[in-house]
Amino acid sequence: MSTVQTSLFNHHNPAIIRIWHWLTVLFFFASISTVLLHSTLFETRDNIGMVQEQVAEKGGTINAEQAKAVAHEFSDKLWMAHKFIGFGIVFLFLWRIVAEVVVSKESKLSSKIKFALKLPLSNEERKHYLLVKYSYSIFYLLLFLMSVTGLILAFEEVELFDKIHRPVKQFHGFLQYTFYLFIGLHLVGVVKAELTKYAGIVSGMIHGKGNIS
Repeated sequence: MSTVQTSLFNHHNPAIIRIWHWLTVLFFFASISTVLLHSTLFETRDNIGMVQEQVAEKGGTINAEQAKAVAHEFSDKLWMAHKFIGFGIVFLFLWRIVAEVVVSKESKLSSKIKFALKLPLSNEERKHYLLVKYSYSIFYLLLFLMSVTGLILAFEEVELFDKIHRPVKQFHGFLQYTFYLFIGLHLVGVVKAELTKYAGIVSGMIHGKGNIS
């Protein structure tokens, strides 16, 4: 690996960033899990018949509206879990802001971008590094938007928020797909890097030293 590549990709990862990274991974997959469960196994309409059948097997009777209310309880529990996971993601967003302030200058995202712009890199190398760093900037913007819209939905009992609930919910739902796209591209990028000349990204995010994308 060349000196330039080593300077760019072999960074020390502060513990505050590494812990934040893996907690973010955990919370995002937990959040995605609640969304998938809500839209599949615990979809209210799909469980109405099941509730009626179970009650009938026990010798009782229940109409569709009553069965819907019972089935909806599962969705409500998932929503509560999703909401509290969302609070955790908001906390992680604030954590990342604090981390950007307290980490050393060379560990700051803005410093890494400025550093790359000053280096005599080939067009391909420069584009690769800056593309990754700029994609992280977009990720943080999306995380901010997801946090704000999620908080509005979580506190829908507030009169002001209740009035904008529908468009905010639609936008929040749209944002989730942008995260799916980012996560997919990120995973592909990490695997590709590990198999080529930038091996060590994952280990660097675990113990603090090595390549980072």
